[in-house]
Amino acid sequence: MATSSTLYRPTSPRPAGARSGTSTYKDLLQQVKDAGLLRRRTGFYWTVFAVLVAVGAIAFTVTAFLGHSWFALIPAGVLGVVFTQFAFLSHEAAHRQIFASNRWNDHAGRFVGVFLVGMSYSWWMNKHTRHHGNPNTIGKDPDIAQDTVSFIEEDAAKRTGILRLLTRVQGWAFFPLLTMEGINLHWLSIRAVLTGEHVKGTSRGRAVEGVLLLARFGLYFWAVFAFLPIGIGFAFIGVQVAVFGVMMGASFAPNHKGMPVIAENARIDFFSRQVRTSRNIVGGRWVDHLLGGLNHQAEHHLFPSMARPNLRRAKPLVQAHCRALGIPYTETTLLRSYGIVVAYLNRVGLAARDPFACPMVTSLRLH
Repeated sequence: MATSSTLYRPTSPRPAGARSGTSTYKDLLQQVKDAGLLRRRTGFYWTVFAVLVAVGAIAFTVTAFLGHSWFALIPAGVLGVVFTQFAFLSHEAAHRQIFASNRWNDHAGRFVGVFLVGMSYSWWMNKHTRHHGNPNTIGKDPDIAQDTVSFIEEDAAKRTGILRLLTRVQGWAFFPLLTMEGINLHWLSIRAVLTGEHVKGTSRGRAVEGVLLLARFGLYFWAVFAFLPIGIGFAFIGVQVAVFGVMMGASFAPNHKGMPVIAENARIDFFSRQVRTSRNIVGGRWVDHLLGGLNHQAEHHLFPSMARPNLRRAKPLVQAHCRALGIPYTETTLLRSYGIVVAYLNRVGLAARDPFACPMVTSLRLH
């Protein structure tokens, strides 16, 4: 099979006096600082947290009142959305977006992520830090490493057996598979805490997370089966976890899937790497809340510690900088992004049918 993993090199020498994306990024960063866009918005996050706690409490209360009714599955879906929103808060704390103190950010991220959501904060930090350092880079970005779904054609071509059959239609299967992503995230978190594999932090930190996970799942299962019969109780958990998985996958997948993939040893400046591999989602402020600010992916990758409300305000500055450097700034609607992701995964899946690399996917590679 022909490989499309080639080194990135400029197509022509840089003109005399021209400045690189790295050097001009400093100018952009100064503009962002001068505009006050790196200031914390702690009040915003406390408000979001309070609203989510209130909605979660209402959902559990309604569940208790519904008792033996299958209508209890409605608040289960609501809780799936609430837990996704809590996961966004943990993600933002990990990026130091909420508090000025790193310690407070870690405490908040661990409490919300582990105790409320049921995911290992340390495992997530390790994985997500590697992603931000090398987005869409082969061999370095864990978010495009082969799992149930293959994100590059070389991996798809290596599939055998049932997984090969699945890979051939993986674009169409992607969203149905996300219904199981919640279980996968919980399991990977538990395994990481137990084994210490891919966990960033001390053994004491792992022990704390282990206790928090036990408390979280213990209290959660007790609350469900204390008010619901066993059949409805398991259905309640299934719906909640399925909605959580779909919401998480549908929030993160549009940001990079189908964008250019970078060869492992390619040399590309920071600004170009972050912008070229990112896709923004257009829409009003409801999209900001629905996706936890991830719709401003280019801005988030350029300024990871920027608070969610400020990302929209940074957008014009980043767009102007991209125009000055001739770097494409990609954005589309939410529904269109899902279509792009499905089409891209199906094109990658062609490698599981054909021994040759798909030229349409190859064309997305930075080389």
